Amino acid sequence: MEQCNQCQCRRILGFGIRMAFQPIVDVKNKVVFSYEALVRGQAGQGAGYVFSKVTDENKYIFDQQCRIAAIEEIAKLNTSATVNINFLPNAIYEPETCLSRALQTAQKVNFPHDQIIFEVTESEKIENHKLLLDVFRTYHRMGFRTAIDDFGQGFAGLNLLAKFQPDFLKLDMKLVQGISQDKVKQAILAGINMTSQQLGIEVIAEGIETREDYLYLRDKGIRYMQGYYFAKPTLERLPEIDWTQLS
Repeated sequence: MEQCNQCQCRRILGFGIRMAFQPIVDVKNKVVFSYEALVRGQAGQGAGYVFSKVTDENKYIFDQQCRIAAIEEIAKLNTSATVNINFLPNAIYEPETCLSRALQTAQKVNFPHDQIIFEVTESEKIENHKLLLDVFRTYHRMGFRTAIDDFGQGFAGLNLLAKFQPDFLKLDMKLVQGISQDKVKQAILAGINMTSQQLGIEVIAEGIETREDYLYLRDKGIRYMQGYYFAKPTLERLPEIDWTQLS
């Protein structure tokens, strides 16, 4: 398949996309660790609107366009930043071919590829586990880091973790929200945290909206966090953070 650029991808997709960015905060050092690139519609519509237009026929080109747009946009905003980019596991047909677009784009805009973290969501049923395992291995071999997103609410749970062992686990927001008051969620977190530590996997808690949940997770040793408590996603801009909230 030929290399695609944004204009070509838009024509094939039939709709345009933009990228919003939300920080992932290192609460221990009070710095931004990374920015997650979140797809939006051409007029700023949410991800649900965009994904309603994704079909089996355009899934691959959509996945590629998201990668291209995220890398090009973060390079304009801050070449020293790290970026988290979501990918669709069922859109991949051959790891190195699919990854080549990201590599070519990063080289074109002079964005270091070791500052890119690829996330796969656990909530999408994975049709080909062997292929996804090849993807993770290929990404690691080529210097990218990987994450499992929405961990704790999807199809595979710890079995997925045992097979793929990514660099990061992102806890599902349904597990995170209200955790400061929920004994069951606290017990689940303790198990995930212990397993991750033994495997050398960093945990990221996303969906944090209250100070109570932030403080609870911080006190349990969760270093990386993401959510409205720190900053909302902003279109084609890196949000400011009120660092006094981390005191």
